[in-house]
Amino acid sequence: MFNLPIPKLGEITAFTITTPDLDKSLQFYQLLGFAELMRSDFPFPWIQVSDGAILIMLRKSDDPYIALTYYAKDIAASVQVVEDAGVVFTETPAAGDMVKRYVFQSPDGLTVSLVNIMDGFKAPPGPTMLNMPQEDYFNPEKYVNKTCGLYGEFAHPVKDLEASLSFWEKLGFIALSKTPGAQPWAILSDGLSVVGLHQTTEFDYPVITYFAADMKAKIDQLIQNGLQNYSVHSPGNIILSTPEQQKINLFNWGM
Repeated sequence: MFNLPIPKLGEITAFTITTPDLDKSLQFYQLLGFAELMRSDFPFPWIQVSDGAILIMLRKSDDPYIALTYYAKDIAASVQVVEDAGVVFTETPAAGDMVKRYVFQSPDGLTVSLVNIMDGFKAPPGPTMLNMPQEDYFNPEKYVNKTCGLYGEFAHPVKDLEASLSFWEKLGFIALSKTPGAQPWAILSDGLSVVGLHQTTEFDYPVITYFAADMKAKIDQLIQNGLQNYSVHSPGNIILSTPEQQKINLFNWGM
């Protein structure tokens, strides 16, 4: 377990992912160990799913989009944190909007949104890699998601690791680990989200990453259950292409 900061941007975090076909996306995430929690047509058609560790908000739209979303009880306070960091919002709500939504981007183009908490929204019970004993990382029986393993990070490529670190630290994140080298990287958390900053040429997109000590067995079972549209990254590690044109890594722990 880590000594984590108190989140400044909200109380619940999720990935907002747009999809042209909600039912098709729901079936895909159910294959990965997720279950439907809520759905509504207001203010647009959406389905919220969870694997017990993370939330995904599937939102109907034809335009591919993924964002790290924070749901906040005091949205004004969350907005103030971002503004105090010198960040300019690219989208703000209209005066009469019932759902208050603010959007900004990291220096490397990762989209982050702040939304006021709606009735019925709650954080998954976990545990996650942030608050479970590290020896349990190697015990698949302790994983909440028995299908994919442990959610590890929301990874994305950065141009300058130190500049990106400075940006996220202003929003309340701290570095949990940092590795130098020709392609340095760092894992950050604000006590709620986990963001991976990778100064790399190996990928050019944001990607949700899972780890498991028995990932090869999990991948074999997923393929047997009908998993398609994936590429082999290395032995025992694959990259999924989701129905929404996003990516998910399934990586062996300790690769």
